[in-house]
Amino acid sequence: MNVLVTGGSGFIGRWVVKKLLEDQHNVWVLDDLSNGCLANLEGLIGHNGFNEFIKGDIKDTDLLEEIFLNKFDICFHLGASINVQDSIDNPQKTFENDTIGTFNILEQCKKHKVKIVFMSTCMVYDCAASLEGIKETDPIKPASPYAGSKIAAENLVLSYFYAYGLPAVVIRPFNTYGPFQKTGGEGGVVAIFIKNKLEGKPLKIYGDGKQTRDLLYVEDCANFVVKAGYEKKANGEIINAGLGRDIPINDLAILISGDDNKIQHIEHIHPQSEIQKLLCNYEKAKRLLNWEPLINLEEGIRRTENWIKEYNRRNE
Repeated sequence: MNVLVTGGSGFIGRWVVKKLLEDQHNVWVLDDLSNGCLANLEGLIGHNGFNEFIKGDIKDTDLLEEIFLNKFDICFHLGASINVQDSIDNPQKTFENDTIGTFNILEQCKKHKVKIVFMSTCMVYDCAASLEGIKETDPIKPASPYAGSKIAAENLVLSYFYAYGLPAVVIRPFNTYGPFQKTGGEGGVVAIFIKNKLEGKPLKIYGDGKQTRDLLYVEDCANFVVKAGYEKKANGEIINAGLGRDIPINDLAILISGDDNKIQHIEHIHPQSEIQKLLCNYEKAKRLLNWEPLINLEEGIRRTENWIKEYNRRNE
């Protein structure tokens, strides 16, 4: 198939591109490099099926008109502003990228009859209410402009499925981590903790550290994303993916550092947008996509730490 991946040089995007190339598809990547970087695609750009990297913006409708002449079968739409604090500080930028940008992609998918897989987020949910974990039918709570923009985009995507019969899937991966994730900034708690551990620095935790996260290894996430694109039964659906196990941030810090004396609690930068318990129920993904995670947390942390060590060695 001919496949477009927006945000394909980002952390999850590069693993999706890798999986698509392994499955012998022809891949185009569109990315403005505001969050991703070309180095993430090293070893992939020269691959037989890698057609083109296009540096560009999903808000540039003229560029999208031109790109979609390539007659894609699927568009994996991962391009987005993803930082919660940035969305609180500058909601307009997040709305324009995540909602209007998605509208622009949808218009092209409708025009050229291209299936869209839209990458949403677990941040749209309210706190997990039971040990069963969060299901797709559970309450949503847009506690940040980032979550609000993603919910708006989700609704747009599903409206194109119902109004125009456009094949479309909304996916909500939980907290994804692994090699190629940035070791600073929002969303990379495992990578940040490992980096600080290796540098002998304290592991800083926002708030009391009792908030839990369901941590999904990035290759499991990429397999989920790609399967959602392949499976016709996924069309018109919202689908979760996670490990199905949550861990308090305090326990995660101890698991990574091996020393609770290295933990330092600091004031939360956006307590109003904190979700206290994130635990995924991925039964729907198992049923519709025959997907389940293969890498447990301990193994995923080991792989991530090895990658960060190797990355540091190469860049010394």
